Amino acid sequence: MPDVIESPKLLLNTLRGKKQTQTPVWLMRQAGRYLPEYRELRSQKGGFLELCYDPECAAEVTIQPIRRFGFDGAILFSDILIVPHAMGQDLWFEAGEGPRLAPRLVDAALTSLESAPARFEAIYATVRNVASQLEDKTTFMGFAGSPWTVATYMTHGQGSKDQAVTRRYAYQDEAAFAELIRAIIDHSVTYLLGQIDAGVDAIQLFDSWAGTLSPAQFEKWVIAPNAEIIARIKAVHPDLPIIGFPKGAGAKLVAYARETGADAIGLDETVDPFWAHDNLPADIPLQGNLDPLALIAGGEALENSVRHILQVFEDRPHIFNLGHGILPDTPIEHVEKLLTLVRQ
Repeated sequence: MPDVIESPKLLLNTLRGKKQTQTPVWLMRQAGRYLPEYRELRSQKGGFLELCYDPECAAEVTIQPIRRFGFDGAILFSDILIVPHAMGQDLWFEAGEGPRLAPRLVDAALTSLESAPARFEAIYATVRNVASQLEDKTTFMGFAGSPWTVATYMTHGQGSKDQAVTRRYAYQDEAAFAELIRAIIDHSVTYLLGQIDAGVDAIQLFDSWAGTLSPAQFEKWVIAPNAEIIARIKAVHPDLPIIGFPKGAGAKLVAYARETGADAIGLDETVDPFWAHDNLPADIPLQGNLDPLALIAGGEALENSVRHILQVFEDRPHIFNLGHGILPDTPIEHVEKLLTLVRQ
């Protein structure tokens, strides 16, 4: 990455490859159900999607964990399924079961969808609202789901444990699936550029279901689409850092780091920090990778895990984070303890 002026933002500097004297920290899903202030606002607002599309409330949720904990990064409160919603699928959330999308693209043609890009506008308004309130020291991150993960929901109409419906579809009708991936790439680039124009400092690409693919399919449906998104964003914003997070990728992280052009790599909790440090490029910032269950457990398990991660990555740019999202039953005092350990 070209030399840029150092920012007062600890996390942003780290994402730019600068080793800092203090390790920056933020947590995936840090704005959410473990916070009483979030639960109170959610009960007033009603549905999750309604909350995402209310710029004032979504901005408040984004800022809540910054106000309480002083994390080094704020991440936009939204959902990866905003993109398929803007592509024309119906989207709703079933209580206790998660998101639903219709029509399922395993049963319907992509051309049957009527694009609704105006649905992005409320998200951009949230970004502008948050950006106007954050202190100069806080890095503001936008995000999108990576094409493979978004496609699994669009194809099957809901989440699943092994993405078998989508994997089968990608094998059986590769041309149709490639067309879907292409459409997701185009909409995601538009969406991310809109977030950047509205005020985010960095971007994370979430590929939550990357771990279910064979190496050849990983290359085709994870690495290549993410590489294109990153290249297209970099063509407009060459200095804006992009974090790639292919959950479950394991040893395929080496190819992901080498081929996508991501500025930083997020590690899930199954990745051995020693392996990551030894096998991923020495100059690339790594993010992670505390097990969310260790955070719930607290005590010695938490302390030992945090110290181990910090020790392994002490000689390279590192952002402390979880290996996946914080869980709803996480005690707040354990998050406070985590921050104390990291900031010591």
